[in-house]
Formats: sequence, structure tokens, C-alpha cells
Amino acid sequence: MILKSILKHKCPSCGEGDMFVHRNLYSIKKIGEMHDKCPKCSEDFFREPGFYFGAAYISYALTVALWVAVLVALYTFSALGFFEFGFLTHPKLFLTTGVITLLILLPVIYRTSRAIWLSLFVK
Repeated sequence: MILKSILKHKCPSCGEGDMFVHRNLYSIKKIGEMHDKCPKCSEDFFREPGFYFGAAYISYALTVALWVAVLVALYTFSALGFFEFGFLTHPKLFLTTGVITLLILLPVIYRTSRAIWLSLFVK
């Protein structure tokens, strides 16, 4: 249940209430707007000022995992013969692919890191 609530950005206590006001991940101006409390069970989402600062560490870990996944994917596609890839010979391909993937998944990483951080402190 915890994994499901994290991936769907639901309340970690009841698993039903939305954590974020807007469900659209790519509404950039409204990406971080959260409910103060869960609409279903009234679980407090804002425990103290600066509570979500710790979510930056989760976001960092997810970003590192993303870069490793991009590197593994490029090596795999290279081994299958789709293109010639060597990290030292084509760093532009690695950086371009990584940055584009990161920009596309940035809202997902942001919200998921907050959901993971909150779920660590909710029983």
C-alpha cells in the first residue's frame, strides 16, 4: 500500500487523498501546490517549516539512479547494434540523452521525492 500511495502521490496514511492540489504533473506553475491536510483523513502534510528540505536528498538519489539508467540503456542499445556508443568517445550523446530525460521526468522526480519523504514519517 505504501508503494502504491507513493507512486500515485496519495496520502501515506489512508492511501486515498491526493497530496497535490493539481493532478497534472506538467503544469509547471502549479507543480508544488500541496494540500495542507489530506482531504480524506486530515493527515497533516506540513509538519514543520522546512520539512520537505529532506526530500532534496531523495530527489538527488532518484536523479543519480536516472543517470545510471540512461548509461545502462545506452550501453545496452550499443551492444544490440543500434548505434556505436562509447562513454569516452561520445560523451555528448550521454549528456544530451541524460539532460533531456531528466527535464522530461523532473516533475515526476519532484513529486515522488516529496511523497517518499512524507511516507517515511507517517505511520
